Amino acid sequence: MLNGFSGVLYRELHVFSKKIKRQILASSLSPFLFLIAFGWGFGKDVTINGLPYISFLIPGLIAMSTLNQCYGISQEINISRFYFHTFDEFLIAPISPVEIVIGEAFYGVFKGTISMGLIFLYAYLFQVKLLFNPIFIPAVFLHMILFALLGVTMAMIVHDHGNQANLNTFVITPMIFLCGTFFPVDKLPGFFKVIVHSLPLTYSTKIIRASLTGGSVDLTHLWIILGFSVLFFFTALWALKRVEA
Repeated sequence: MLNGFSGVLYRELHVFSKKIKRQILASSLSPFLFLIAFGWGFGKDVTINGLPYISFLIPGLIAMSTLNQCYGISQEINISRFYFHTFDEFLIAPISPVEIVIGEAFYGVFKGTISMGLIFLYAYLFQVKLLFNPIFIPAVFLHMILFALLGVTMAMIVHDHGNQANLNTFVITPMIFLCGTFFPVDKLPGFFKVIVHSLPLTYSTKIIRASLTGGSVDLTHLWIILGFSVLFFFTALWALKRVEA
């Protein structure tokens, strides 16, 4: 099993190495603009739950940026499926669907980890003080696995880039703006609270923020993220087998 997994991961990392400069530049720009617009724009006097807004924002940017990078593998898979047909080589190779799914998911985690490192660098440059809790490591790992698996699922379901863009518009964008990335979800009206608490990003943002700001860590959120990860693993496996058939 490890041979197939490592083969898929090696291929994706090899392709990534050819465009690493562009990828890092692209993934670093959006968080930087958010920090300038919201961090400096709101100033030091704005606080949320006793935290300076920029300290509140950094964990949200980690959740948002890692989500974008991990879920973003869906577009790369689509390109390899519809244009270059290199993904077909995985399907006809003597490796199992489980190996393909896990290999692609860990590639997403790799991209997310680079993005996370950039946010920590920004936090250092902007002199943002973070209080690290060890629960951050399993929380952010499960968060990245979750959205990488969702990316694999969506890549297998769609039939063209148009469908992919629609999914991003109706699934990913609402999560980014409503699930506590930029403001506490308890500020939302009751109806929207019900919606956001059915979405995984709400729970991963909460636990990532708590583990970096000295807040109270609710381990229930970690179990919820784990549950979503297991769910999306099986949806990715189902969707891949459907394409293979």
